[in-house]
Amino acid sequence: MSLSDSRKHVLEQAQADGVQFVSLQLTDMVGATKNITIPLHKLGEALEHGIWFDGSSVQGFARIYESDMFMIPDVTTYRVLPWTEGDHRLARIICDAYTPDGEPFQGDPRGVLKRQLKRAEALGLRYTTSSEPEFFLFRKQDGAEPVPHDVAGYFDFSPRDLASAVRQDIILALGALGIDVERGHHEVAIGQHEINFRYADALTSADALMTFKYTVKAIAQAHDLYATFMPKPIAGINGSGMHTHQSLFDPKGETNLFYDAHDAYHFSPLAYNFLAGQLAHARGLAAVVAPTVNSYKRLVPGFEAPVYVCWGQINRSALMRIPRYSKGREKSTRMELRCPDPSGNPYLVLAVMLAAGLDGIERKLQAPPPIEESAYELTEADLRERSIGVLPGSLDEALQELERDQVVRDALGEHVYKGFVRAKRREWDDYRLQVTAWERARYFEVV
Repeated sequence: MSLSDSRKHVLEQAQADGVQFVSLQLTDMVGATKNITIPLHKLGEALEHGIWFDGSSVQGFARIYESDMFMIPDVTTYRVLPWTEGDHRLARIICDAYTPDGEPFQGDPRGVLKRQLKRAEALGLRYTTSSEPEFFLFRKQDGAEPVPHDVAGYFDFSPRDLASAVRQDIILALGALGIDVERGHHEVAIGQHEINFRYADALTSADALMTFKYTVKAIAQAHDLYATFMPKPIAGINGSGMHTHQSLFDPKGETNLFYDAHDAYHFSPLAYNFLAGQLAHARGLAAVVAPTVNSYKRLVPGFEAPVYVCWGQINRSALMRIPRYSKGREKSTRMELRCPDPSGNPYLVLAVMLAAGLDGIERKLQAPPPIEESAYELTEADLRERSIGVLPGSLDEALQELERDQVVRDALGEHVYKGFVRAKRREWDDYRLQVTAWERARYFEVV
């Protein structure tokens, strides 16, 4: 279908769907969804010519004196938001940002991922991913700290799991949005949940993750609940991660290039190179895949979050896990990076992960031996002997590692890198200047 035919089809579909308004969406540097809402009768013009916006008002996009930019809708992302109805029936279309000269804007996070995907395509590779975002649901209570919405546990099926109906409504809404959900379940912590998506090319996966986050919040709101993707909302219990499964396929998406029938892990040399690249850049990746102050309160030993830079198959304390091979499911051969969390910008997360893996392929890096025992039980001497690194312990340390990692910096591009570090340095400075309730309780009377 030609571009003009696709635009015509979207217009006809929006009219048939009873849409009254269209949300044209962008993602800013830190992963927040931004939008311009237009009435349906303006959609044809927006599809044909794009729509101008003030780039200086979007975090990380442009300075005040170079603010004119325009957004071009990607017609393949047209979806009706199923929780809207009647005179407020709303569709959304994800857009790409462009400069006034008609060039792709280098600071657009979606564009950052597209550039890395093109780099992979030039090598004859197609990057596919599937993420497992976790989140918490809380009751709304005026004037009090929120409390968990239920008292169920991991995989529990119980009348006590009051959020079961909420998860079902989320899955139904995601299905209506064209997102293929494979499963949803209660997670380990009280009030914690997880929904898994089907494998897709990385751009589709990133679009789905952005849509997922505001869908969860919308459905939670309809049930008079709060939903949060904060990595560690409650001290002393498991935090929320976003384990990300990944594979490389041939350009047509037919052959999984990670699979090798003769290897003990059924992994190909290409897969080991890719794995080695991500392990080599793990500390540099951290600031992007775990990008908040709160992220590093999740990445601590004892709560099923990875801390040590190693890999294994049965070892869930490892940074990278290789799920077991199932006969007849060669296309499912994959590796699972376990340090990302859902506070990250999905476009930047997948872009830097891909860049790190491709660096391993291009330099033919060799993966270290697997670690199949719990890394949490290894002593400092064991870690040194096996050359097992440790992830950064704070956002400040992660930013220092990012500044030293040229591969990750190049993947972001100079514009995004500078804007991202500037924003995250402000976040760190705001945090370190706070005086917390813990500090007052600890020091007020004894110092």
